[in-house]
Amino acid sequence: MSISGTILVWVFVLVSTPAWSTVFVHWTNATLLPAKELGLNDLVLSWSDRFSPRARAAQRLGYRVYIEVPLGEAATAAETGCEGIILTIRQSERAELEKSLPKLHSAHPKLRFLLLNPEGKRPEMRGSLVIKQGSVLGVSSPTAQPWIDTNLALVKIEQRSHQGQAPLYTFSWGGLSDSGPQQSVLTAADYMLAVAEAGAFHADLVLELDDRLQKSLGEHDPESWNLWNQVRSYASFYLHTAEQGLKAAANVAVVVDDLVTSDEAMNLLARHNIPFEVLRPADLNEENLQGFDVVVVFANPDRGACERIADLATHGKTVVLVEAQGAYPWQNHDAVRLNEHTVSYTVGTGKVLELSEPVTDPETFAQDIRRLLGKQNVLMSLWNGLTTVAVPYREHGRTVKVLEFVNYAAEPLRLQVQVKGSFASIRYETPEHQCCESLVPVNHNGFTEFVIPELRIAGRVHLEVNHLPNSQPSRE
Repeated sequence: MSISGTILVWVFVLVSTPAWSTVFVHWTNATLLPAKELGLNDLVLSWSDRFSPRARAAQRLGYRVYIEVPLGEAATAAETGCEGIILTIRQSERAELEKSLPKLHSAHPKLRFLLLNPEGKRPEMRGSLVIKQGSVLGVSSPTAQPWIDTNLALVKIEQRSHQGQAPLYTFSWGGLSDSGPQQSVLTAADYMLAVAEAGAFHADLVLELDDRLQKSLGEHDPESWNLWNQVRSYASFYLHTAEQGLKAAANVAVVVDDLVTSDEAMNLLARHNIPFEVLRPADLNEENLQGFDVVVVFANPDRGACERIADLATHGKTVVLVEAQGAYPWQNHDAVRLNEHTVSYTVGTGKVLELSEPVTDPETFAQDIRRLLGKQNVLMSLWNGLTTVAVPYREHGRTVKVLEFVNYAAEPLRLQVQVKGSFASIRYETPEHQCCESLVPVNHNGFTEFVIPELRIAGRVHLEVNHLPNSQPSRE
């Protein structure tokens, strides 16, 4: 890591605060509600010449005020006496950020500086997919499997980009739906799904509120307050500090040169509930990859990285090299051609698969990665969960401790889950019901199955380790 990169991580560690997920409300209406009424204390105001009076008014109403500014305006905005600065950073500004942020923090040591990725997607379930072929955009026909727009890949990339700060992102409600222009009124379920997604992924969210909702809340419209109270209950559900030290569990590593969020292969891994972590080529070593069974390399490896890949395979890892071109140290007489574009090499107790082309079918690619893991290495599986994304969390060096679920269909479903490990206690909670409902675990061959009777939008399962004898599971 460069010196500036080290400083950047150090700054984030200093200013970050422990919480599972924080919802920052972006407020644009002239009328401000007291923080006790809104129920959320972190308010984001956009920077303008008339910002200071609004900021002081919001602080008097009980808010922690954050200013959203572009990087070039940060120094001026930092003089206003707010709680923190939210910097809207795009990919092209990353290099400039590493130079500017340490200087900003040095000049304003008591001010929080948070980095916002503005390129999130509106979380939703769609029946079709927009596909780009060359310079032409087309819409696919409705698919048998629902298409989910999720921000999990973005969050994974942000975790690797800015270690020490919880990922912070936002998105626009605008755009087109499958049936035409976006619906004119956002529902409680729309907002709750957005909050649930960020919370389940242990990310922070700048939540954009529709202008009409802001206005009607200020007018104390009962219907609007009923909507907002549901959203507020979801935000409270994820604002936990009780189980600190949890880390996302994963046994697939995705190695990339560029930390960009548009890679559809990573999006499909997320939608197929294949837990993965994003790494850079410099992370390719046995120490960093001890807990991973499959390593997918989208980066162009140099000589040193190639040697590290060969060493990983020698020690039992399966490495998939995408767009492999050229001679590599593992190429030997043990090559097996799997298809027109894929060659497999046995290396020690592991193997390296070379794909000569980029991933053109992310759906099939995700399914292939699951097959490469093998049944005994799949961390979790869902049945009746085509609209659900699940994220497992573990304590350091231990088995899975918590599972977070998000149902993008926003309609109640009965979900069967299998998770690696033997557990004696399964406790289930949702924003709609207090903790916790006990679920019946069925243990078999190192895995535990259980049924979630109803998942509307958000749910959380707490797992306690089991040493009971194995019993035969039932399949529903």
